[in-house]
Amino acid sequence: QVQLVESGGGLVQAGGSLRLSCAASERTFRRSMGWFRQAPGKEREFVATAIWNIGSTKYADSVRGRFTISRDDSKDAVYLQMNSLKPEDTAVYYCAATLRDSYTNVIAAQSYRYWGQGTQVTVSS
Repeated sequence: QVQLVESGGGLVQAGGSLRLSCAASERTFRRSMGWFRQAPGKEREFVATAIWNIGSTKYADSVRGRFTISRDDSKDAVYLQMNSLKPEDTAVYYCAATLRDSYTNVIAAQSYRYWGQGTQVTVSS
């Protein structure tokens, strides 16, 4: 069982930046690591992922160019740098991990087996 703990959320003004961190209790090596978010009254949505086997990243159109996902497998951690934040980025942000050696649709929430408890990000206008 992989436990994921997010940190770094908070309140920020529009145009500001935040850096989210996710620490895993087991090795992140050979797992795709993703970030999702859920705003009040909305479905959980994909934000970004770092794919293990091809070493690339994918982003939702709404955050591409503003957010950057990175991973440090030596520390079993994944990060989300969020710049130029907008009020519509307000949500609970969740870190997620796939099973090891998983070849799945990495933008689909159901592809991720392990989830953190989430961290609140609030962007004021």
